[in-house]
Amino acid sequence: MQANPMSNDKQLIEKLSEIDRKIVVLSGKGGVGKSTVAVNLAFALAFLGKKTGLLDVDIHGPSVPTMLGKATTRAFGEGSEIMPVEVENVKNLKIISIGFLLENPDDAVIWRGPLKTGLIKQFLKDVKWGKLDFLIVDCPPGTGDEILSTVQFLGKTVEAVVVATPQEVAAADVRKSLNFCKKLDVPVLGVVENMSGFICPHCGKNTDIFKSGGGEAMAKNSGVPFLGKVPIELEIVNSGDEGRPLVTSPKSSNMSKVFSQIAEKIISQGR
Repeated sequence: MQANPMSNDKQLIEKLSEIDRKIVVLSGKGGVGKSTVAVNLAFALAFLGKKTGLLDVDIHGPSVPTMLGKATTRAFGEGSEIMPVEVENVKNLKIISIGFLLENPDDAVIWRGPLKTGLIKQFLKDVKWGKLDFLIVDCPPGTGDEILSTVQFLGKTVEAVVVATPQEVAAADVRKSLNFCKKLDVPVLGVVENMSGFICPHCGKNTDIFKSGGGEAMAKNSGVPFLGKVPIELEIVNSGDEGRPLVTSPKSSNMSKVFSQIAEKIISQGR
């Protein structure tokens, strides 16, 4: 891995030392449901009793506040620290996103690299995370400034989960994320195949709209673990629009089970 540009920042080092495992959620392209996976994985870990933080470093397109039904919620400061946002009736979960700092949810963030890097550092160093078992980082698509800065700030203990969809055209882009991790010596915990079949809300039949198994095959060919398949369900659309993570929906016992199994696999791979 490249040298951490903040290796001499004692405050950052001390803050990160309180976080046991740091996991970036990556994808080489947009539109694969990466934020959906990151949010529901964070909730699944919290439901399994793990103290979890969810950090949204998608500076230009933060979707986490909307997915949580908190698009108009604003983070506030306490002394020299930023207080993370918490979700009602959900223990063990703290969240931060640039979306919580904007005056208007529709405001465009028009920043160059140095400003984005500075904000990511502030989120890691100045947010009052406390002691965490897991920090899940929802990254923007690609392998640009935000992801590189996040990985370098987190240092040698960072791990990755890569999100793919079944079709080959998407898998080709996602392989770039695997190569990114390889070049930076970031261990890949595994691949999640999202949009793996559509479950009809009427008959329950699973139809492979985007084929099936592409992400699983890519994981096997790349020599990394396969964490599981997440199908398309009508409820996943409704939950996102209503600001209600899918794993908290009483109608989504199947999806809750899927993400719980993925979370358990990640826990079992503890350092």
